[in-house]
Amino acid sequence: MYKGKSETSSPTATTKSLFLSCVIDAMEGRDVATVDIPGAFMQADIDEIIHVRLRGPLAMLMARLDPTKYERYIQYEKGKPVLYVKLNKALYGTLQAALLFWQDLTSALSKWGFKLNPYDQCVANKTINGKQCTILWHVDDLKISHVDPQVVTDLIDKLED
Repeated sequence: MYKGKSETSSPTATTKSLFLSCVIDAMEGRDVATVDIPGAFMQADIDEIIHVRLRGPLAMLMARLDPTKYERYIQYEKGKPVLYVKLNKALYGTLQAALLFWQDLTSALSKWGFKLNPYDQCVANKTINGKQCTILWHVDDLKISHVDPQVVTDLIDKLED
């Protein structure tokens, strides 16, 4: 099935947004943290049926990991072990993984009261304790800033949850 760019591409922050946010951070003396969301894509549910072929040592590793679940599905193609699996979560390298993560992240930020910037879909702001908090991201790498370091720490903790 063919998927167009709008169905597979994740928005990313513009260079202009990044530079402007850095200027604001410096002018306001904000605390700034950069965060990489580990396993970000695997937190997003996949929106279609996708099968992946695991070959060689990876197929055997899965079989050793849970023999009752995977061992019986090992096949041999050209003498090499192969295991076909169906994805339940987005996986790095699949076309839509970054977009699915972007949808999950923007949904969470919206629930937390952040508003997306109308000029850049990867910049979100919220007033916290009377001061603006900004989150800017490129795929699964975030830059969070606020004048109060505790606000930044609390947001990182919330993201980890």
